[in-house]
Amino acid sequence: MTPQRVTLITLGTGDLDRALAFYAALGWQVDERAEGVAFFALGGLKLALFDRAALAADQGRPDAALGTGAITLAQNFPDRAAVDAAWTRALAAGAAPLKAPEPVFWGGYSGYFADPDGHVWELAHNPFWPLDAEGRLAPVSDPAP
Repeated sequence: MTPQRVTLITLGTGDLDRALAFYAALGWQVDERAEGVAFFALGGLKLALFDRAALAADQGRPDAALGTGAITLAQNFPDRAAVDAAWTRALAAGAAPLKAPEPVFWGGYSGYFADPDGHVWELAHNPFWPLDAEGRLAPVSDPAP
């Protein structure tokens, strides 16, 4: 098993019901739910929404003030129009706009929003990273040495 992998990303939330309503408005469906936590299946990876205070306690630091915004989660799309459609949907669901989608220095197209808890998401089209039919990054045919 490779050590270079991620199987679960957990986002702390101040209001689990509000967070679930936001992600449902984006079209996400809960895969599992337990007291204070909900999981979304992401094709070999899961994303969890977990009560922020309970998350700090679970980490063994119950008095920690967990922050947001120091990490960016990203979704890649097959073209600019799909990025724009996802941007519009996120704003309609209650996302806070951070940077509207635009051409970027690395040759792609991207924008940023924050979810109701301040977690930052990037929506991007990267012409150098092809996607498979499920929207996952397709294997690169010529990996770097």
